[in-house]
Amino acid sequence: MHYYRYESAEVSCCYKYLMFSYNIVFWVSISTQIDCIWGQYYGVLLDLTQVTRMHGFDPVWLVLVVGGVTFVLGFAGCVGALRENICLLRFFSGVIGFIFFLELTAAVLAIVFQEPLREWINEFFLANVKAYRDDIDLQNLIDSLQRLNHCCGAKDPNDWNLNVYFNCTKDNPSRERCGVPFSCCLSDPAVRNSWSDSIYVKGCIAALEEWLPRNIYIVAGVFIVISLLQMVGIFLARTLIGDIEKVTFPY
Repeated sequence: MHYYRYESAEVSCCYKYLMFSYNIVFWVSISTQIDCIWGQYYGVLLDLTQVTRMHGFDPVWLVLVVGGVTFVLGFAGCVGALRENICLLRFFSGVIGFIFFLELTAAVLAIVFQEPLREWINEFFLANVKAYRDDIDLQNLIDSLQRLNHCCGAKDPNDWNLNVYFNCTKDNPSRERCGVPFSCCLSDPAVRNSWSDSIYVKGCIAALEEWLPRNIYIVAGVFIVISLLQMVGIFLARTLIGDIEKVTFPY
């Protein structure tokens, strides 16, 4: 049986090139973000294998997988739109839909399992406290976190007693004994009568928990924008598939 293309039925050039442009922007933006993460935190990603309990798992591979998925999705979307390939467009919309589902699942699990998540973050932070001097990239990351959030340690400054350099035991020969990193210090303390006058006494876990309610609209806005962009991609792909099917299979 032969199918013929009717002159009245054609694939919308508008949707085709919108789909192509969408994928180019998606491709470039994600690739730029991955490049920035790779350039700034490559050393941190390498060190995370040592300070976490995920032995054998290298976080660098996670970045590479994200980059690979981004490349494949961008390729499928661009080529599928230009060549009017239904299989590639279905693959694109299906993967985007699956990623959207994973995001919703992660958000729900984070809300339901708040306490286990909090404990895991606390243990993770303490593991990094112990390895503070082992890697300069990890050290810079912790310092930035404490400086930006005006916090010190996971729960309080006493957590730094777990680090061999800051440990307060008498037989510790370190010059930093009984101290804390400079990022815990107030920028310009006027009086130094107690800890609270010299360093931040709030733990970083508590500071992060306070940060979320203060910035809930920003977080929600980012999540909504990302979700809308994903839905736009799915809509463009499905609309283009519908146009192609009408032209290819008019009956």
